[in-house]
Amino acid sequence: MDHRTREENLPDGLTKSTAAAVREALEGRRRGAALLLPLAGPAVVVSVAYMDPGNFATNIQAGARYGYALLWVVVLANVVAMLFQGLSAKLGIVTGRNLAELCRERLPAPLVWAMWGVSEIAAMATDLAEFLGGAIGLSLLFHLPLIVGMAVTAVLTYVLLLFERAGFRPLELVIGGLVGIIGLCYLLELFITPVEWSGVLRHIATPRLPDAQAVTIAVGIIGATVMPHALFLHSGLTQARVAPRNETERTRLVRFSNIEVVIALSIAGLINMAMVIMASGAFHQGYPDVAEIESAYHTLAPLLGIGAAGIFLLSLIASGISSSVVGTLAGQMIMQGFVGFQIPLWLRRVVTMVPSFVVVGLGVNATQALVVSQVVLSLALPVPMIALVAFTSRADVMGPHRNRSWTVALALAGAAAVLALNAILLLQTFGVTIPGLG
Repeated sequence: MDHRTREENLPDGLTKSTAAAVREALEGRRRGAALLLPLAGPAVVVSVAYMDPGNFATNIQAGARYGYALLWVVVLANVVAMLFQGLSAKLGIVTGRNLAELCRERLPAPLVWAMWGVSEIAAMATDLAEFLGGAIGLSLLFHLPLIVGMAVTAVLTYVLLLFERAGFRPLELVIGGLVGIIGLCYLLELFITPVEWSGVLRHIATPRLPDAQAVTIAVGIIGATVMPHALFLHSGLTQARVAPRNETERTRLVRFSNIEVVIALSIAGLINMAMVIMASGAFHQGYPDVAEIESAYHTLAPLLGIGAAGIFLLSLIASGISSSVVGTLAGQMIMQGFVGFQIPLWLRRVVTMVPSFVVVGLGVNATQALVVSQVVLSLALPVPMIALVAFTSRADVMGPHRNRSWTVALALAGAAAVLALNAILLLQTFGVTIPGLG
């Protein structure tokens, strides 16, 4: 890797005051929150991928069918996500390149094309979940046909994407505001929904898959939590955001990034747990077969009141729109990185919307399509996971910032856990009975 100092480093998305604050932080002249706030942003944007409508679909099914039993899967997925998002952010900071670009530059062409194909399929599955989720929320809240909700979601997404023209900071602030809305909604839901906290704590620490269907939902939870496009995106958000002038600043920037990842994804993990807890408290005892976002909304109203149902829809709309924006940015980055050319954002938006309109046009159950999309994401996940571990462990790529042996061991263990769940799911798909999961 070329460790030459890059030119002065403050991109157009920063005001002069923020630029000065960033410089003070890198030079060690700030402490506490004043140190972290100017550098915050990439992990907040990426955290949206961990609260998208795919999470709503899988978490509702998990809570309604199994109560708190799959909370440990949410925790496991979030810990794995923290590790890999940290590696992705570090890759961009240290190399000045994103993961897709490094794959194109350093791997054989046939492998690059195969990885691009898998990553594009994952990006479309991601967009299906995000786009459909926002459309479902709007159609339920305003009593619109689903196709109209999709059109409104498309327009709102494109409007938010225009914020990027003013630099990355305005878009980060808008997305951060939407994340705040999602978090506040689920905080309110926990005050409304009956919760057995002793059961919550017990199942967080007790790994168990009750039956074969639980495996599908567990894989869906992981696919909805640790997402391929988020691993690609994080390296791109950090690669040129703030360029350190020397190794000391580069080390500080990696450390600050790791702190932001832990904070942002801890909040995302708590929101995911709140989704499962809410679904369990509302549906598990009397309505365990609630498996659709629409039926969850209609069931919530008489059970917990129209306020709880409205809060649920508001969080779903904020999730769908914000994650759709982030998904489009990630898809653009994946295409540009792997194949070396860029298409306009509006065209990328149109291309990735097509599967969603096809699903609606064919009359496919929207929530079931969301869950299946998360399984597809989980099957595609090993591609960026393995690439990340490989690149961040190489001295010629990372220099003194290459992974330590314990980091490699943890990353390989996380990847192995995902691959094991995927293998069980594939065996079940082909009719193979798994002992203990029959």
